[in-house]
Amino acid sequence: MFLCITSMWKFDNVIDSTKVILNALSFVGAILLLYIGFIKESEYDETFYKPLQEFEDGIITPFANAGFLGKLSFRWLNPLMKKGKSKILEDEDVPHLRSADGAGTCFDLFNRKMDMLKRKDPLGKPSILMSILLCHKKSILISGVFALIKILTLTTGPLFLHTFIEVAQGRESFKYEGYALTAGFFLAKCLESLAERQWHFRTRLIGLQVRSSLTAAIFHKQLHVLNAAKKTHSPGQIMNYVTVDAHKIGEFPFWFHQIWTTILQLILVLCVMYYSIGVAASAALVIVILTVLANSPLSKLQLKYQTNLMIAQDKRLKAITEALAHMKVLKLYSWEKHFMDAINKLRSEETKWLSSVQTQKGCYLLLFWSSPILVSSATFVACYLFGVPLHVSNVFTFLASINLVQQPIRNLPDVVGAFIEAKVSLSRIVKFLEEPDMHTRDMKKQRQDDVNICINCTDVSWEMNSVNPTLKDITLDIKHGEKVAVCGEVGSGKSTLLSLILGEVPYINGTVDVYGKIAYVSQTAWIQTGTIQENILFGSNMEPQRYRQAIERSSLVKDLEMLPFGDLTEIGERGNNLSGGQKQGVQLARALYQDADIYLLDDPFSAVDAHTSTNLFNDYVLGALSGKTVLLVTHQVEFLPAFDSILLTSSGKIMESGTFDELLTKSEEFQDLVNAQKTTSDPKCQEVYATKRLKEAEIEFDNNVSSEERDDVVSLKGDQLIKAEEREVGDAGLKPYIQYLKHNNGFLYFSLAVIVHSMFVVGQYIQSYKLAIGLQDSSVSRLKLIRVYTVTGFSLILFLILRSILAVKLGLGTSKSVYSTLSGSLFSAPMSFFDSTPFGRMLSRVSSDLSIVDIELPFLLNYTVGSIIILYSTYVILCFFAPEVLLVIVLMIYVTILVQRYYNASAKELMRLNGTTKSLVANHLAESISGIMTIRAFAQEGRFFFKNLEFIDKNARPIFHTFSATEWLILRLEIICTIIMSSWMLGMTSLHSGSSGLTGMAFSYGLSLNAILVWCVQCQCTIANSIISIERLEQYMRIPSEESELVQTNHPLPGWPKRGKVEICDLKVRYRQNAPLVLQGISCTFEGGQKIGVVGRTGSGKTTLISALFRLVEPTDGKIIIDECDISTIRLHDLRSRIGIIPQDPTLFTVLQDGSNWSMGQRQLFCLGRALLKRSRILVLDEATASIDNATDAILQKTIRLEFADCTVITVAHRIPTVMDYTKVLAISDGKLVEFDEPKKLINKEGSLFGMLVKEYWARTES
Repeated sequence: MFLCITSMWKFDNVIDSTKVILNALSFVGAILLLYIGFIKESEYDETFYKPLQEFEDGIITPFANAGFLGKLSFRWLNPLMKKGKSKILEDEDVPHLRSADGAGTCFDLFNRKMDMLKRKDPLGKPSILMSILLCHKKSILISGVFALIKILTLTTGPLFLHTFIEVAQGRESFKYEGYALTAGFFLAKCLESLAERQWHFRTRLIGLQVRSSLTAAIFHKQLHVLNAAKKTHSPGQIMNYVTVDAHKIGEFPFWFHQIWTTILQLILVLCVMYYSIGVAASAALVIVILTVLANSPLSKLQLKYQTNLMIAQDKRLKAITEALAHMKVLKLYSWEKHFMDAINKLRSEETKWLSSVQTQKGCYLLLFWSSPILVSSATFVACYLFGVPLHVSNVFTFLASINLVQQPIRNLPDVVGAFIEAKVSLSRIVKFLEEPDMHTRDMKKQRQDDVNICINCTDVSWEMNSVNPTLKDITLDIKHGEKVAVCGEVGSGKSTLLSLILGEVPYINGTVDVYGKIAYVSQTAWIQTGTIQENILFGSNMEPQRYRQAIERSSLVKDLEMLPFGDLTEIGERGNNLSGGQKQGVQLARALYQDADIYLLDDPFSAVDAHTSTNLFNDYVLGALSGKTVLLVTHQVEFLPAFDSILLTSSGKIMESGTFDELLTKSEEFQDLVNAQKTTSDPKCQEVYATKRLKEAEIEFDNNVSSEERDDVVSLKGDQLIKAEEREVGDAGLKPYIQYLKHNNGFLYFSLAVIVHSMFVVGQYIQSYKLAIGLQDSSVSRLKLIRVYTVTGFSLILFLILRSILAVKLGLGTSKSVYSTLSGSLFSAPMSFFDSTPFGRMLSRVSSDLSIVDIELPFLLNYTVGSIIILYSTYVILCFFAPEVLLVIVLMIYVTILVQRYYNASAKELMRLNGTTKSLVANHLAESISGIMTIRAFAQEGRFFFKNLEFIDKNARPIFHTFSATEWLILRLEIICTIIMSSWMLGMTSLHSGSSGLTGMAFSYGLSLNAILVWCVQCQCTIANSIISIERLEQYMRIPSEESELVQTNHPLPGWPKRGKVEICDLKVRYRQNAPLVLQGISCTFEGGQKIGVVGRTGSGKTTLISALFRLVEPTDGKIIIDECDISTIRLHDLRSRIGIIPQDPTLFTVLQDGSNWSMGQRQLFCLGRALLKRSRILVLDEATASIDNATDAILQKTIRLEFADCTVITVAHRIPTVMDYTKVLAISDGKLVEFDEPKKLINKEGSLFGMLVKEYWARTES
């Protein structure tokens, strides 16, 4: 309290030598702190720094071992700042966090507090908010103490001003009082700065810990939550919880103390006002109360708008997540525009609420920026009414007090906004975290009767209280080592039976007991981004012999040999650069490597050719899994005789069970299923094959037939497909700001806002100047002076209104334009972009980055420019009234610029690293959500959770050092500002010249110099961090379009194609420059109305041919002509919309994600319905019936033959009977056309590839 006492010497009129000594000692202490803060790196003493601890592949942050003074001055950050100045910072340059700040530690602490609350109230739900508060109560208290010190020291400023004006007027209490005041002021400001920096740093650290713990909690929850929760929490929403909601909650602790400190500061300021102007201060109190009351309805509206905005954002993000995840399907169907329109409607709804939120922010901006003007005007009117005399000392003490609370009051919109956003976000996260978990499936020991699986359930359903259960009356015992097949028509519940065993079905009436370790192969292959080896090992240690066996038994050896890096080749997301068969091979190898007791295989052979499927069945199921319990879902009845037991499902029930011969004898349904295999082919072709069998008995299949290039993106040798995420480096200058403002008249609105704000600042100075001059002139009427002051003040409010309108206009206009450009760029991007770009990178841009541009950037930009104008205009005022200290001020400004440049070198790269590392968190979350059944089946939840903790910490490292660097910078700049202000005071004291009124005006502005500087630097740092989002969005706003501008205007003739003739002329395709050719000069012609079968072994290039037909990949050479029209010369929409397709991966939209509540076969039937409705002259079937039973396949083939009798039908098939009665068959091997002729002729042809495939298929069937 000695600072307060010192500043009030004049009022006590007592000279206390003890106080002078204390001030002198404090001055020495401040100099010591300055020395510590600016000392060179090589001169530190180990009393301030302990040796750095090694942390695996890097070092732990020096903050962990810094001493008290090192932490106080942020000197522990110097090594990183020095490194950032000398080189571009990379991820490995950023030190690791302390263990106390790690996501794992924070999550464990959060869980312990939750458990403690549960024990206190076992019947109620523990409060997540209370748990967070309990985790950080000590840190909150410590940061609160620093906040209190800051407020107390800040409030001494007007008292210093009052005394200094007295000195300036020649009424000194003692000699050298001006110098003593300068010293006291310097110490007070140093203490204020140190306290505020610790306050802000510690609250930022709390926010980081809260964000990490919540992100970890969300990820942990999605690993264990019931599948039923998917209905209310889509993958897009869960992504939003992590990228947006957890971020907003993590931001709130920074603003938390602002709530009570602003109230305390107002109370203290009102006390100072009362001391200065007496009862007239009541007018200020009335205006403050009215401002608070006006804020109440605005806050309620803000809560409503923010809630609705987040709901609308979830809907838009869910839709765009589906679209980006299945862009290939959209392009095949030419649905990009339709989906863009649908998403744009959702965006329009989101923009409506965004407009309300931004308008509300504009109202806050107006209310709280105008309140100091209203307070001063009302108070001066009250002074006139109450007869309070107005003179320089009490008026400028009063105005200095208002200036001090201006910044906290102006921050109130941000405080209220942060509170509301955090409240909305927390309620959304709480709703998700309180969803029920799955029952933990512990691996039970083997039973004495050797049973591995025991099921006794009456009802099994994916929905609560379902009228039509998915499975009914399931009673099943499977013993160890048994091989059980599950077959039945589409949608009969086969996959649900496996899900039941895995514990994935949420609602069951009965019991399911599983004894032993499970391995699972899903029907739709789930592959992680990473190497093939990582996907196969799946967290297990490498055992070379077991690993080699897994690869061999899964028929992957040849595929790996052709890849540029073998099993170290990186696979694109969802296995984009592998064929369907290769993806299933990786899945099978992954399952086999786990050496489990029970193997659940969901139709794994449907995506491979007959030869490969036979090899897999013999080598994998009967060989590698001999002695294991196997439950295989299959539509390939040729494998059924080898099983110990067969389950025939129909309408959710197990209709029959028994061996193959038993079912064939007693079940007509099973007979129909088996006989359907024979009826799917032309009997005459079977007959031809039978007559040739004996002649070709000596022909053996050459196991050394080389594998083909992958169907999708092929990696360059020495160059992996998935690249490190692109980021800008170095000082981008004004480039990202220009990129932002170029959208939708942004420059116009921004320029007008700058002009209006400049006029507002100039108006404020004119208002104060007239007041200062008028107070010294006794001839000027006080009423006139107050009238001029008040009228000027109200005119300034008009500028504030205009500035708020311009800020809102800027924000909404740029948001619309940025989103429109981004979505247009993404939807017109080529498939190669989606193949090589992890899904999480795209999601982080359309969620968190876009959210920052929508909500934060426009007002941040206005605040930043406004703060710079106010800061430098304050420098000008100080120079104007004390030109003698101009040199000091200019020197300090120069030093300020140098320090900022030194800071920017490191800070910009740290901010960019934050952008790239948060994509890792998003990508890992997206992959984990899509593969959750596989992760749970292999009991890998723990490994994935710990990997998530690694990614959270990797993202937290640059965040931590970014806000630490901000405090490092502000502390040094505040000291510089304190030196400037102290120098000015010394100058004024030494000269004893100038008007006391103008001196009071200058001092009143100078007192708030530190606050303005802090605000200015914080705005600059925040916007520098936020503008990174524009850099990241800009990268995806300029993706080269898959269609050239010249072609976009070329339309084919109306009714094209009329005949459906397809000519393929020397077609060569490679996926990337310098990559090997995938198709090597294919030439053939499909006449209109012909039925063409495309066959070949797994990975031969069949799907690439289809991709070229739809121009998903452009030919390297050659062309495709349809009805005399070169397809490369017409619009993509015209081409794709006029060719029908039933794709390999059937997808349904806007039901559940991927239509996962329908079976694969049911989804393929839906796709057939699409094709029937489209009625194209050319229809392509890409493995369209792979997941359908033979009986349904026969019906579908009959439907296609009937409904598309006059159309050209191109069928890619592994089921050979499908194409036996086709006009011609095109056989491909190694990307080359091997043969193209009628099926019967090819069967009779010596050495025919098609003949081999037919022989293999029927040999397998008859076996």
